[in-house]
Amino acid sequence: MGEIADRALGFMQESFIASSGPGGQNVNKVATAVQLRLDVFALRLDPPTFNRLKELAGSRMNSKGEVLITARSHRTQEANRTDARERMLALLAQAQEHPAKRKKSRVNRVGKEKRIKAKKNRGTIKAGRGKVDW
Repeated sequence: MGEIADRALGFMQESFIASSGPGGQNVNKVATAVQLRLDVFALRLDPPTFNRLKELAGSRMNSKGEVLITARSHRTQEANRTDARERMLALLAQAQEHPAKRKKSRVNRVGKEKRIKAKKNRGTIKAGRGKVDW
């Protein structure tokens, strides 16, 4: 993945909770859901990456700077653990991507003339809507 993903694995904390997903009576006996916490401040991200991560995480990031991901869609702890880690690493990878700078578009001469002609036409239509003087 990358340097940040490798560092993140060291700062992730897992806890298992009772799940409400698939598993029948198994969910009543075994804590299969995984809550994965990652202390973002410990990663020491550069400010632009941190801001993108904060925006992408949304309500999953708390005021302490922890991103919390809960995985409960599978029957087993291991599958939920893998799912949670993949989602966390995908979130970090997405935050590392720099958005492409927007390039200004230029309208050519023909486009400008066409736009001005349309504006003039629209203006004459609107001018004809005034009060009629008999």
